Parts: sequence; C-alpha cells; structure tokens
Amino acid sequence: MVRVEAAEAGDLEALYALLARVELPTEGLREHLATALVARDAGSIVGCVALEVYGDAALLRSLAVTPSRQGTGLGRRLAQAALDLGRAAGVKTFCLLTLTAREFFAREFGFRPVARGETPSAVQQSVEFASACPDTAQAMILVR
Repeated sequence: MVRVEAAEAGDLEALYALLARVELPTEGLREHLATALVARDAGSIVGCVALEVYGDAALLRSLAVTPSRQGTGLGRRLAQAALDLGRAAGVKTFCLLTLTAREFFAREFGFRPVARGETPSAVQQSVEFASACPDTAQAMILVR
C-alpha cells in the first residue's frame, strides 16, 4: 500500500534520482525538503512533490511519479496532499511551471495558465523560476 508522508533528510538522494529519471530539476529542493512529501511503497519512494512557501504564496514543484506507477492516480494524490499542506500553512496562491502537464493541472485542480510576470514576485525569485526551468515552461496559478 502506498503511503504519502513527509519527506525525511535521508530521502534526498532518492528524490534526486527520481527527479532526474523523469527529467525534472533538482536545484533548490534541498532547501525546501521540510515541505516535501513522498509516496512510499514497501519502503521505496515511488513519487514525490514539494512546496516552496513564500508567505501566502507557494511554488508547487517536483511532482514526480516513477514511470511504472504513472497513470495510477498517484500524481493526483501527491498534488492534492501538497495543496492541502499549503492551505494548512496559510497559502492562498499556488504557482507552478510545467512543460508537459498543463492540461492535468487545469483539469484536476483548476490551475490556469498565466505569464510568468503574473505570479507573485517572491515565487519569481525561486530557483525554478530564475534558472532551473526553461523559459518555455508554462507558468500556472491557482488562487484559493
């Protein structure tokens, strides 16, 4: 049975490996490990997601599911858990960057595409916005 739970310091290398496997950036994740979640099955990490919280805004990042588990709803479960974590911390505006999952985030959670400049300035200072994600990545926003 897959459990979604808080990431631990000892998970960092496995998270880096998973993100590299699905071609997502790892830069800046270490600094936000306290707000990262992992999906574990029999002790192995099969998915992850993280939040970078900037006051009442947050960047949803590093949503990844191991290829053998993609299409099972685990990505949706991880994203929902991260949004719930953010709301509990007082986040009202969630942002993300994506090259491939625009329709998923719009359909499943109500994110809408925006120009990068329409996101909160604190989020724009994140490593993902500043350098880790290409300019072709679509910025998306969800305001609650």
